[in-house]
Amino acid sequence: MRSIEIDYKKLKIYEEDATGKFAYPLILTLPHSGNIFPEEFFALTNLSKEELRSNEDLFMDELLAPLKEKNIAMLKMNIARAFIDVNRDKIELDEKMYFDYPADKIIFENSRCRSGYGLIHRVNAASKPIYNEPISYAEVQSRIKNVYEVYHKRLNTLISKYVQKFGFCIVLDCHSMPSKICSIMNDNKKIDICLGDLFSQSCPVQISDVLQKTFSSKGYEVLKNVPYSGAYITFNYCQPRKKIYTLQLEINRSLYADEKNLTKNLSFQKIQTDLCSGILEFAKSLLS
Repeated sequence: MRSIEIDYKKLKIYEEDATGKFAYPLILTLPHSGNIFPEEFFALTNLSKEELRSNEDLFMDELLAPLKEKNIAMLKMNIARAFIDVNRDKIELDEKMYFDYPADKIIFENSRCRSGYGLIHRVNAASKPIYNEPISYAEVQSRIKNVYEVYHKRLNTLISKYVQKFGFCIVLDCHSMPSKICSIMNDNKKIDICLGDLFSQSCPVQISDVLQKTFSSKGYEVLKNVPYSGAYITFNYCQPRKKIYTLQLEINRSLYADEKNLTKNLSFQKIQTDLCSGILEFAKSLLS
């Protein structure tokens, strides 16, 4: 059993671009694109950085980078998902991972925890255990305070400012999905892009339809809520009565990357162009 002490002052938790431009009522969030690990973290694992990075949304930040020049607001988490997953509720914890889990603490365990992908991931994408032994619950609370809450505090602030400016706001939560998930979910039909709107609960259908039709017109197979309907950010931030809407975007990783070797493929530039032009068209439609 081992605990670590991390110097969070050395870490830049997030990056934001064009958030002060207020060109469109749209904020892109990238919670799983970070690949920075605190140096102290590696004392807890035998996995290499490459093995740990298999949990991240590979190259999503680079795919969307051209949108910065189009004044579309973007908030990207810099810290790796395998260290802490900011697209989870902070109570999604697997008590069996901790040697000092409080006896009187309420246990909240859902399917993500059971599969190893709760707030603190137990395994990497290849199902290899991340930690050598039980870790400290107290240290994880420090991760929550210094990383998780910092990111969400900034996102809350940005949403409030955009609602004040435009009267409404769309949070587009951007992810990539492993191709094996697409194959498992639908054997007869390819899935290029998934739009999750919690089955029309987080975003008006007429808004999500625009993005679906935009990508479909570019030749992509776009499904709603299959295989993902939305995770924590989609659920937690949607407040339709306050005109705050959320939509989760997932793109099939095999379209633009070699998933095993963590490298871009020859289609990367085309996918980048199509993805960015589609989101820009969507952003412009929000003002019409």
